Amino acid sequence: MAEKIKLKISPAVAAYVGPDVSVDEKLKGLEASVEMVPADQVLLLFCLTRDSDGVVKGAATVAFGALPERTLLAYISESKAHPAILDAIARYHHTCPDVVVALLENEAITPQAAGFLQRFTALNEQSLDTNTADTLSSEEDEDRDEAGLLDELNSENDDGEQMEDADDSDEDEPGELDEANEEFLSKYKMAQMMGIAEKIKMALSGDKEWRAILIKDSNKLVSGSVIKNPRITEAEIHTLVKTGVQNDEIMRLICSNKEWIKNYKIRKALVENPRTPLPNALRYLATLGVKDIAGYAKSKNIGSVISTQAKRMLLSKKR
Repeated sequence: MAEKIKLKISPAVAAYVGPDVSVDEKLKGLEASVEMVPADQVLLLFCLTRDSDGVVKGAATVAFGALPERTLLAYISESKAHPAILDAIARYHHTCPDVVVALLENEAITPQAAGFLQRFTALNEQSLDTNTADTLSSEEDEDRDEAGLLDELNSENDDGEQMEDADDSDEDEPGELDEANEEFLSKYKMAQMMGIAEKIKMALSGDKEWRAILIKDSNKLVSGSVIKNPRITEAEIHTLVKTGVQNDEIMRLICSNKEWIKNYKIRKALVENPRTPLPNALRYLATLGVKDIAGYAKSKNIGSVISTQAKRMLLSKKR
């Protein structure tokens, strides 16, 4: 059970978090939050991430993780910023440099969260140091260290399994989804008539066809909720990364899922996707086979930083 936290909330927030508020009203609160002042927006989403209803909690978690940097900075600068909320911001937005700096300057942040941010920043800087001679052997350890820091902040137990480096040729992709069939088109038309709250519910619980439709939704709360669907498969994630992701929050959620990152094909696709955060792409590059690394070293279709690092890794391996 989540620890109880005492918070002072405004009437605007109270309208969506009271004990008598329905699930539908709470989901509407996610939509309404974008029009609120930063303090209320952050507070409302934080409260809903702790909701007892799984649909509300999942959608709110996506929304909290997608909060704009300017909104976060405005809240962090508030004199009444709550330590528990600052800790949650640290957990979900530790990859945003300006947010990290602002959090560390706020005296209300807990020592645990401050320590997490400092150590994560140190790991991040180490992963970008292309002059490190043993890059190939150290990058997987950094992935596990980063995961450990997040687990420590979340106070959750984890088995700390390493990523598998099995060749990707053994995994069979399922057949492509037929987007021209009658059932798919029917669901597509239904989606066009749905409200945001209904789409979020379906994104979190719908089948493969619903996921294929809603992952393309222009609303980030909807498309981001698809990634939280417990039924989504690794094959879908791989296809999604390969075909391009326009929502940066989706990329963050994929990179933070250790089970998906164990999949060789997904790591390879993330290295090739220009929207993958560079520190993550460099770490995944170090776990790939020599053949793939050699290909990136020669490729003109990959980012210059990835290509340069691939060349350095090959040189280091030959020594």
